[in-house]
Amino acid sequence: MKHKSLIVASLASVTFLAPLAQPIAVGATADNGTMMQYFEWYLPNDGNHWNRLGNDASKLDQLGITSVWIPPAYKGTTQNDVGYGAYDLYDLGEFNQKGTVRTKYGTKTQLKSAIGQLHTAGIDVYGDVVMNHKGGADFTESVTAVEVNPGNRNQEVSGDYQIQAWTGFNFAARSNAYSNFKWKWYHFDGTDWDQSRSKSAIYKFRGTGKSWDSNVSSENGNYDYLMYADIDFDHPEVQQEMKNWGKWYVNELGLDGFRLDAVKHIKHTYLADWLTNVRQTTGKELFTVAEYWQNDLGTLKNYLSQTNYKQSVFDAPLHYKFEQASKGGGFYDMRTIFNGTLVQDNPTLAVTLVENHDSQPGQSLESTVQSWFKPLAYAMILTREQGYPSVFYGDYYGTKGSSNREIPALASKIDPILKARKDYAFGKQNDYLDNPDVIGWTREGVSDRSKSGLATILSDGPGGSKWMYVGTQNKGEVWTDITGNNSASVTINADGYGQFFVNGGSVSIYRQQ
Repeated sequence: MKHKSLIVASLASVTFLAPLAQPIAVGATADNGTMMQYFEWYLPNDGNHWNRLGNDASKLDQLGITSVWIPPAYKGTTQNDVGYGAYDLYDLGEFNQKGTVRTKYGTKTQLKSAIGQLHTAGIDVYGDVVMNHKGGADFTESVTAVEVNPGNRNQEVSGDYQIQAWTGFNFAARSNAYSNFKWKWYHFDGTDWDQSRSKSAIYKFRGTGKSWDSNVSSENGNYDYLMYADIDFDHPEVQQEMKNWGKWYVNELGLDGFRLDAVKHIKHTYLADWLTNVRQTTGKELFTVAEYWQNDLGTLKNYLSQTNYKQSVFDAPLHYKFEQASKGGGFYDMRTIFNGTLVQDNPTLAVTLVENHDSQPGQSLESTVQSWFKPLAYAMILTREQGYPSVFYGDYYGTKGSSNREIPALASKIDPILKARKDYAFGKQNDYLDNPDVIGWTREGVSDRSKSGLATILSDGPGGSKWMYVGTQNKGEVWTDITGNNSASVTINADGYGQFFVNGGSVSIYRQQ
């Protein structure tokens, strides 16, 4: 099967390990890879999400979606767990644990069926990897610990004392299926709850060689600890078990890649080692994108360096640019929209996005891009040549946050932009990022894609027009706006230029009729 998104990923998203290379047919232009994050935080706990995903496979393919990032597929602390309170990574909705067989999304059988349908449609599947912490332990253990300052985890603020920590995991209902590994306190670095005192604090464990993992974010002094029982990636048993699980996860589900959760809290050098091992033991390229959520390009560049440029990273700075522009009242300087972003600095390793499950309304990292601006933002990630774009399920299908602040379904707005990417966004790019209110770019098209080429123009302010070059090979053609936002017809002149128009606070994408 030809994995379309991986063909593009080899060009525009990640450097793979030799000799695992991606063949591209000679003389053919590779498809534009487009990822969809196929979940949002507030999905119903009805056990039917995997069924919805499988049933959507053909439609997603028609839209030009070439890969799907699925939510954490394993058993969480409760049936309603979105998946980031990971309990048993080997239970994909198969065993009666935490009061349920299925996860929020369904059963393992349903999941494997959905993946099969996606693969039949030529769509790759990226599994979400939550390996920073474990939640929902089966029993407590007595552990010697010390409290640390939440604002500076390197500063101890108490003496050593015994706590009852939720660190024992024996997965009795699974009965050693797939793995006989049992987690004990010494496989962790710390926790945030002492059951014996019903006390919440950040506790660092004592013991031979125990300390916060190094080579993590320096926020709060050392940001190894995030939540639940924090996994110790300096422990050799942990290192090997997680590699074993990674290989199993890929082979059990036929995964094509990963999304790595919360990497700022995990030892970066271990993540590089883990991914190299799983790629080698499975013999698969495994496109991988890491979630290092920080609005700072230098930090993202450091992570890429620490992981040997073998992973991509979500372009968080670009997301925050979109948020700022959407709230700028039309006064944002659109000439600067890509400044300080990963897609500008290292486009081959940038996964671009408008929104995700953490930034949506009601979530801990809420930084929601206003809905009026989202078509503009999607045009910026879907019609340009730089970056590997991700479409958010909550934007496409709509969502309602915990405070009833809705993100409306924007499918009708996003569909023509996806079509533009699938059919027209090919060839040389010419940028016109030269006006604070109106910016644009063109793609000149390629000979082996009929009627390819486009002109994108957008404005956060009053609108306007731009003369833009689309190539003399397109002279005499009449181009119209695929979004339907503007009714102008543009005739390309003998010099290859056209005057393209955009309404205020809008986007238009022109292509040959």
